[in-house]
Parts: sequence; structure tokens; C-alpha cells
Amino acid sequence: MNLDLETRTALVTGASTGIGRGIASALAKEGIRLAVTARRRPLLEELAHELVAAGANEPIIISCDFMQSDAPQVIAEAALDGLGSVEILVNNAGGSRPFALDTDDSAWEEAMTLNFTRQRQLTQQLLAQMIASGWGRVINITGKSEPEGINGAFCAKAAMHSWAKGLSREVGKHGITVNSIPPGRIMSEQILSNYPPEYRQQQSATDIPVGEYGTPEDIAHLVCFLASPLARYITGAVIPVDGGLRRYQF
Repeated sequence: MNLDLETRTALVTGASTGIGRGIASALAKEGIRLAVTARRRPLLEELAHELVAAGANEPIIISCDFMQSDAPQVIAEAALDGLGSVEILVNNAGGSRPFALDTDDSAWEEAMTLNFTRQRQLTQQLLAQMIASGWGRVINITGKSEPEGINGAFCAKAAMHSWAKGLSREVGKHGITVNSIPPGRIMSEQILSNYPPEYRQQQSATDIPVGEYGTPEDIAHLVCFLASPLARYITGAVIPVDGGLRRYQF
């Protein structure tokens, strides 16, 4: 299927490893000119070398700590300077860890900032030029809606879903779509460090209908479609990519 993405530009946050890296690679293979950002510049440079070796355009590298208060402005300006425009924004940066009942406010503020506020601010930095061109895609990599307990990231991702739905209603008339993808169990550094092989095998066999953990490419394929002109009539949606792990109906 021709996704008609060859002339487009995109910014992917959290692109150094895992899901973000897989998304960046998939978009580059579609001919998109990329800007990629994360904290660890050597990993971004490694990604750039891989993409160029595979025949893709060399991406713009933006090494930045997403928690810095000026990060959204710094990233947006660097991406616009390097690409001329950002037509597709993939909000992928984030992090998750369980909270205790007495977790202090600073940890909550950190979780909300990293997983919601910075994404919202970066999107706002780029919306005006999308509106001016009459075309844009905002794709948020979020999280599940079935928390096992208290987790600041889950709360922040719920805020992302609500904000994205509201934003989609405001910008649809400008040719801009806004969608969210909550991943299931996708193989990554975090999965490998948090879940031993025995647990992954047991969960795959008993909880995931397709019988295995997913890969970053499983997320990336949907991102590419949602980024394309073919997905013009899909907006405000939350589309899990989880092998059937989630049990809710809607």
C-alpha cells in the first residue's frame, strides 16, 4: 500500500530506543524527513547511521532532556530549523513506575510533566504551522487504562487521552488529526529490565490472545498509517496495539 508519505516531515520524541526508535525507522523507510529527539545523543547518532546506511534521509538529531522547562521550545525550534516544517508529531517520550500510597508531590509532578505536560506543550509549539498549512498529524504513544495500582504515568496518560480527544475536535477543520496508541507488552529495555523471561512466557501463554509480546514495529506500522493521508477520517481515537491483552469492550 502506498501511504503517500514521501514528501512529509516528522518529529519523533523518545526516539533513541524501543518503541520510539522503531517508529522513527519505519517513518524513515516511508521516505519521511525526520527529526529525532531524546536525552542520549550517542544512541540517536547510532540510529542516524543505521537509517542512512539503509538509504533513508539523514535525520535531524536533537539531544535534549524532556524534563527541562524550555525543552518543548528548544525541540520545536530545532526541528523547524532543520526540516522547515513539522507535519507529523509523534509524542512518544515518557516513563513509568509504580507509586506508594504516600508518594510525595514532587514524584507526582515529575510523572505528570514527563508524560503529559511536555507533550501538550510541544504540540502547542507546532500547531500554528500545521494550521497554516492545512495539514497535520499528532500521534500520541500513551498507556493502558487498566492500572494494577497507583502509577503517576497511568494518570498522566489518561490526561493525554482526554486532551487529545478535545484537541481533535478543535483542529479537525484544519486538516489535522489527533490520535493515541496505548501499547500492550512491547519488547523494550524497560520490559527486559522489569519482567523476567519466566513472567513474560507465562503472561504470553495465559493473558495475551496472540500468544506473544509485541515488537516496536507493531506500533510503528499503525503510526505510519495514522500519519498518512489515508487516515484522514480517523481522529480523536484511542487504538490499543496489544495482541488482545486488554479486556474492555470499547
